Amino acid sequence: MVATGDEPVILAARRTESGRSIRTESGRSIRTESGRSIRTESGRSIRTESGRSMVLLHGLFGSSRNWTGIAKRLGEGFDVHALDLRNHGDSPWTDGVDYPAMATDVLAYMDAHGLDRPILVGHSMGGKVAMCLALLHPARIGPLVVADIAPVPYDTGRERYIEAMKAVPVGQLSRRSEADTHLAEAVPDWGTRQFLLQNLVDDGAGAYRWRINLAVLESAMDAIVGFPDLGPDHGGAPFEGPCLFIRGDRSDYVVDAHRPVIEALFPRTRLITIKDAGHLVHAEKPDAFLSILTGFLSRVE
Repeated sequence: MVATGDEPVILAARRTESGRSIRTESGRSIRTESGRSIRTESGRSIRTESGRSMVLLHGLFGSSRNWTGIAKRLGEGFDVHALDLRNHGDSPWTDGVDYPAMATDVLAYMDAHGLDRPILVGHSMGGKVAMCLALLHPARIGPLVVADIAPVPYDTGRERYIEAMKAVPVGQLSRRSEADTHLAEAVPDWGTRQFLLQNLVDDGAGAYRWRINLAVLESAMDAIVGFPDLGPDHGGAPFEGPCLFIRGDRSDYVVDAHRPVIEALFPRTRLITIKDAGHLVHAEKPDAFLSILTGFLSRVE
């Protein structure tokens, strides 16, 4: 089903609380106990008030599943909601994609689940959604954490991945490994192929399909790699809340030249670099990522 119009869509989510799995009207959830102390790599412990809410947002071609390991560990001290953004994961397909619309989806989820000024954590495209939400509705969120992305346009060449996925004859596949073979020439890196293949799912009738909306993502790629004009130069205002930007030193997504743009929109920003990490900084270095994240929250909460 494809949603149309400007109304927000109901996002699927994985929620960590109370040590058990539940299914909600908006999708699957994984729940672990919240409102407890969480111990970081350095031995520091922090405690949230009644399991302070945290929203996790994934990147392009990803889903809430990408946060599973991090969410389980954060679930010891936070009420964690990892969302599937529109046209990704188990969330509905739409006929359009842009950051204000995706931010509105997240805001609608917050309203539906009674989340009051949650901590907002986003990676890559999810980081841009988080920044957009912070700029448009600053009173609705708490601390902002952005992983390896800046509020600037990029030329990433992600269209080639969509073309490669579209070229896979999903209706003729008998095994997932066949899709990997089809992708190999256009996407030679094994790890990247496995990341993309997370989106290949069994439709329940013995056939495969892509669960991401390839056509809409392709048509909206300029908006996805860009960022809307929301700052003071365009009639907006900076987000005055506490912000943390985390980048990998092997990634070129956040470079020193981006700092003036970041600081103009998010003046209370701290930028930290994780050594030996690439763009998937939270997946490649989860211990360092969690230590930095929880350390930041212990200072600003």
